[in-house]
Amino acid sequence: MADQATGESKDPASFLSSIIGVPVTVKLNSGVVYKGELQSVDGYMNIALEKCQEFVNGKLRGTYGDAFVRGNNVLYISSE
Repeated sequence: MADQATGESKDPASFLSSIIGVPVTVKLNSGVVYKGELQSVDGYMNIALEKCQEFVNGKLRGTYGDAFVRGNNVLYISSE
């Protein structure tokens, strides 16, 4: 994976640690999308989000202060 801005390659752990505190989109294997501020990620890709919103089929389903997503459900994480 290449960092488009600098042309340097980044491993997933470096990328995830660089976006702590940044708004992210997390898509689950089920298609549900969570958007919020990334607070932490562990080695199993478990994710803690703050100011989290849940979207199902593109429609806002719920708003949560904090959310924890189990890593084996994560399809991808992207910074916004």
